[in-house]
Amino acid sequence: MTDPVQGLTGTITSPIRGAGMLGEVLVAIRGGTELYIARGDEPIAMGVSVLIVAVHPGRIVDVVPWIPLMPDPASAP
Repeated sequence: MTDPVQGLTGTITSPIRGAGMLGEVLVAIRGGTELYIARGDEPIAMGVSVLIVAVHPGRIVDVVPWIPLMPDPASAP
Protein backbone atom coordinates (compact mmCIF):
# COMPACT_ATOMS: atom_id res chain seq x y z
CA MET A 1 0.00 0.00 0.00
CA THR A 2 1.29 3.44 -0.93
CA ASP A 3 1.53 6.06 1.82
CA PRO A 4 -0.82 9.00 1.05
CA VAL A 5 2.09 11.47 1.23
CA GLN A 6 3.93 9.84 -1.70
CA GLY A 7 3.50 11.96 -4.83
CA LEU A 8 2.62 15.12 -2.91
CA THR A 9 4.67 18.30 -2.93
CA GLY A 10 5.98 20.16 0.08
CA THR A 11 8.34 22.91 1.16
CA ILE A 12 11.76 22.36 2.74
CA THR A 13 11.77 23.93 6.22
CA SER A 14 15.21 22.68 7.28
CA PRO A 15 17.76 22.39 4.45
CA ILE A 16 19.23 19.15 3.16
CA ARG A 17 22.94 19.97 3.17
CA GLY A 18 24.18 17.10 1.01
CA ALA A 19 23.45 13.68 -0.50
CA GLY A 20 22.08 11.30 2.11
CA MET A 21 21.79 14.01 4.74
CA LEU A 22 18.52 14.85 6.47
CA GLY A 23 16.33 17.95 6.52
CA GLU A 24 12.61 18.60 7.06
CA VAL A 25 9.71 19.08 4.66
CA LEU A 26 6.29 20.58 5.43
CA VAL A 27 3.46 18.83 3.57
CA ALA A 28 -0.21 19.81 3.29
CA ILE A 29 -2.16 16.60 4.02
CA ARG A 30 -5.36 15.47 5.74
CA GLY A 31 -6.72 19.01 6.02
CA GLY A 32 -3.63 20.36 7.77
CA THR A 33 0.15 20.35 7.51
CA GLU A 34 2.65 17.82 8.79
CA LEU A 35 6.44 17.74 9.07
CA TYR A 36 8.41 14.81 7.69
CA ILE A 37 12.12 14.04 7.80
CA ALA A 38 13.42 14.57 4.27
CA ARG A 39 16.45 13.22 2.50
CA GLY A 40 17.68 13.85 -1.03
CA ASP A 41 20.43 12.98 -3.48
CA GLU A 42 21.61 16.59 -3.60
CA PRO A 43 21.62 19.66 -1.37
CA ILE A 44 18.22 21.40 -1.22
CA ALA A 45 17.85 24.84 0.36
CA MET A 46 15.19 25.98 2.80
CA GLY A 47 12.05 27.23 1.04
CA VAL A 48 12.47 25.06 -2.07
CA SER A 49 9.42 23.13 -3.30
CA VAL A 50 9.98 19.38 -3.48
CA LEU A 51 8.19 16.27 -4.71
CA ILE A 52 7.99 13.28 -2.36
CA VAL A 53 9.12 10.25 -4.37
CA ALA A 54 9.37 7.57 -1.64
CA VAL A 55 8.24 7.01 1.93
CA HIS A 56 10.12 5.01 4.59
CA PRO A 57 9.26 3.99 8.17
CA GLY A 58 9.77 6.66 10.80
CA ARG A 59 8.23 9.51 8.73
CA ILE A 60 11.29 9.66 6.46
CA VAL A 61 10.66 10.67 2.85
CA ASP A 62 12.89 10.91 -0.21
CA VAL A 63 12.46 14.18 -2.09
CA VAL A 64 13.56 15.84 -5.32
CA PRO A 65 13.31 19.53 -6.24
CA TRP A 66 9.94 20.34 -7.83
CA ILE A 67 9.32 22.96 -10.50
CA PRO A 68 5.63 23.24 -11.51
CA LEU A 69 5.04 22.98 -15.26
CA MET A 70 2.21 25.49 -15.21
CA PRO A 71 2.46 28.89 -13.47
CA ASP A 72 0.04 29.42 -10.60
CA PRO A 73 -2.79 31.67 -11.93
CA ALA A 74 -3.22 33.17 -8.45
CA SER A 75 0.29 34.63 -8.63
CA ALA A 76 -0.24 36.34 -12.02
CA PRO A 77 -0.06 40.14 -11.95
